[in-house]
Amino acid sequence: MHRRGAGILLHVTSLPSPYGVGDLGPGARTFLDFLAKAGQSFWQILPLTPTSTFIGNSPYSSDSAFAGNPLLISPDLLAQDGWITEDDLGEPSAQDPCVTDFAAATAYKERLLQAAFKRHAQELPRLELFARFREENAHWLDDYCLFKAIKHSLGGMSWTRWPGELRDRNPEALAERREALASKVLKEAFVQFLFAEQWARLKAYASSLDILIIGDAPIYVTQDSADVWANQSLFKLGPDREPLFVAGVPPDYFSRTGQRWGNPVYDWDAHSQSCYDWWSMRLGHNFRLYDFVRLDHFRGFAGYWEIPADEKTAVNGQWVEAPGVAFFMALQSHFPVLPILAEDLGVITPDVREMRDGFGFPGMKVLQFAFGNGVGENRDAPHNHVENAVAYTGTHDNDTTLGWFLNDAGEDGRRVLLEYLGRDLPAAEVPWEMLRLCYMSVARIAMAPMQDVLGLGTQARMNTPSVAAGNWSWRMDAGGLTDELAGRLKSLAGLYGRGRRE
Repeated sequence: MHRRGAGILLHVTSLPSPYGVGDLGPGARTFLDFLAKAGQSFWQILPLTPTSTFIGNSPYSSDSAFAGNPLLISPDLLAQDGWITEDDLGEPSAQDPCVTDFAAATAYKERLLQAAFKRHAQELPRLELFARFREENAHWLDDYCLFKAIKHSLGGMSWTRWPGELRDRNPEALAERREALASKVLKEAFVQFLFAEQWARLKAYASSLDILIIGDAPIYVTQDSADVWANQSLFKLGPDREPLFVAGVPPDYFSRTGQRWGNPVYDWDAHSQSCYDWWSMRLGHNFRLYDFVRLDHFRGFAGYWEIPADEKTAVNGQWVEAPGVAFFMALQSHFPVLPILAEDLGVITPDVREMRDGFGFPGMKVLQFAFGNGVGENRDAPHNHVENAVAYTGTHDNDTTLGWFLNDAGEDGRRVLLEYLGRDLPAAEVPWEMLRLCYMSVARIAMAPMQDVLGLGTQARMNTPSVAAGNWSWRMDAGGLTDELAGRLKSLAGLYGRGRRE
């Protein structure tokens, strides 16, 4: 990454739309236009994989590491492309434009997708583009569609509780189910095709504006997912196919009892013996979707926190070595370039930094972590930044910068920040002063959540780690993307050498 620039972190679900949740349609294009007008070069998003209201709507908990989220499919584009009619759209229901009602939006999108499939099911097998999509993505799509079809036929039951021949992937049993559920399998493939087509067009539009998209790849996958079901030997599972150990992090800034994520941990020996083929397929898929991939929990590739599955918190876990260097060397043999950003937050040991720097991956610097006692030596303080990095005011896991200043920073943090800035100022001005510090940094990329650009408080926070409910639902008001705001961002970007190439 050799391009100095600036960008905004905003997930697709947070975009304005009349359908209760942001999507890949007109609202996304309007936001890209705003980024171009504002002199921005990057758009960072969260994972695009399917989410579920049953597990808190987190984009980091999905039934697939490859599939696209049907919730993000644009109704407007479905109608524009002739998959549904304008009458199918109906009247948008009254709703809070700044909050996502995931349950209502999911039900609405499912109705539209069912209507589109019913209307076009007979012609799909003859559609060349659809056939090509299925062929090119067969390495994950076939298992995913069958997984979804079986799960639906069994009332949503976790795959570890399926009849033994399905749970254990008996070939004859799977063939029988694939035939019996052929229509459902076809529908799931069709939905993924629609997502891929809409995303490809949006990505092409971003490229036409010279805006690069930074995606996000969680290190772990969800236990009740097509990934684990289809690749059981790659995870530490017991005879009942439930995890023997689960992933998380030890006690840290975010939680005194650590974070018990609950994802099954990898059997890295098995991955090594297969030459990391699954990872190569997964990251190759992400490299095609995005210009850069933020590899979440990067330190887990050097060593990870392994928690016995019967533990209720993350306190009694232990560090286990992972194959880091060998893993990334294997990836280099598959890809001439690894467009990876390392999420290197938390407990970072020298071996993690050596691995990151050895492969030239940019790390992250978060200004909210900088101000307090010891700011002079703090790696997140702007004067200690390095060029090969992304500087953030905060991330999706932090409070907004205004909320941080008023609450989490405490008296010491507020005092140190104001001393660092060299002047006193009202709280409302803090987000933009932090944004200025970010843009001043030598780090190649300066990134801010849209909430900080808008100067919003804690009510606009995207996620609170270790809190199960109430996350991911913030949405941006359509009126926020003003020419005045774009001009202010563009001036700041130009002032600190982050302006777009004309």
